[in-house]
Amino acid sequence: MRITPTTELNNRYRALQGYLQQQGLDAAILVQNSDLFYFTGSIQQGVYYLPVTGEPVYLVRKDFGRARMESGLKNVLPLEGLRTLTDQLRELKQPLPEKLGLELDVLPVLQYQQFKKIFSPADVTDVSPLIRQVRAIKSEYEIGIMKDCALIMDRVFQHAKTVIAAGKTDLEVAAELECFARKEGHQGVIRFRGFNSELSFGHVFSGPDSAVPAFLDAPLGGLGPNPAVGQGASRKKICREEPIIIDLIIAFDGYLVDQARTMSIGRLPDPLRRAYFAMLKIQEKLFAVAKPGISWEQLYQDCYQLAVELGYRDHFMGAVGAQVNFIGHGIGIEVDEYPFIARGFSEQTLAENMTFAFEPKAVFPGLGAVGVENSWRVSEDGIKRLTYTDESLLEL
Repeated sequence: MRITPTTELNNRYRALQGYLQQQGLDAAILVQNSDLFYFTGSIQQGVYYLPVTGEPVYLVRKDFGRARMESGLKNVLPLEGLRTLTDQLRELKQPLPEKLGLELDVLPVLQYQQFKKIFSPADVTDVSPLIRQVRAIKSEYEIGIMKDCALIMDRVFQHAKTVIAAGKTDLEVAAELECFARKEGHQGVIRFRGFNSELSFGHVFSGPDSAVPAFLDAPLGGLGPNPAVGQGASRKKICREEPIIIDLIIAFDGYLVDQARTMSIGRLPDPLRRAYFAMLKIQEKLFAVAKPGISWEQLYQDCYQLAVELGYRDHFMGAVGAQVNFIGHGIGIEVDEYPFIARGFSEQTLAENMTFAFEPKAVFPGLGAVGVENSWRVSEDGIKRLTYTDESLLEL
């Protein structure tokens, strides 16, 4: 079990304190699991209190013993309940804030109201954008874990070649790959920040099912096992000469990487083959233009324009009526971190050690979908791969 080093935790809270100072905030309170893990090294239920100066306090309701073992923070203390929170902060010589930051993008309204009442008359504001900015820049420690994820990912894709067969269902293949991945170290839990965003391991689609749209904000949805899930692999049987997309997320020691590859049993029809190689050209475009300082939206526009020039306006990132306005998303502890390679982000720019997944895909209703996805790290003068499995169109 990997324990987050204290030096990592200290660097993270000091980075967030810098943003708190810029925004005139006196303190921040974090309670969401992903943020707790990032700033404490644990997700035991409690409150992470970060003053604008000084050291943070992790007050834990359940389970204190585990939190004390898992967290490298100096101040990890038991918490009886939110009613005693301000009393404990006073005992710890922590001044109560006049301006308090909360994770308003994910915090339930009832819990928000509790905090607002407890810290009244403090002015409450959203600290989530500041948290996401800190988390967007990965340390060498974090990137090292993501490289470990990529090793597991490649082993899973090598295994996929041995389990895909005509007559098997997409669901059977997905289950076999997930079983293999868990044995290799995949932690099972995949976290999103977005409300109602859910995913189980990833997607395995074949033929027309890969072009079935769904509710989630992704270019591919799939029929899924039933309406309660509404996405992902179904009981459709794999046939020869149709696209098979394997789009997986590996989670290991708290971090994620995202990768997709296209395969088929026998030769893929020529229109789909051409579309697949066009998606590779769009990835080459990304590699050519992505570097620190380019805006997220400009990167999107450059790659989207190439898709249009190649003739895929009505197929790129979804079928007409179901297309998404992004080609890439940040990845780290959650699937939907900063940066977003998307429309509407003209003022945000790539920075060194951001990590993101880039997923150019083409969708053809009635036929299926093709595409590629890799996770990338922004370097000093460009981008470097995290995931590395062979991108050849694998025709088994």
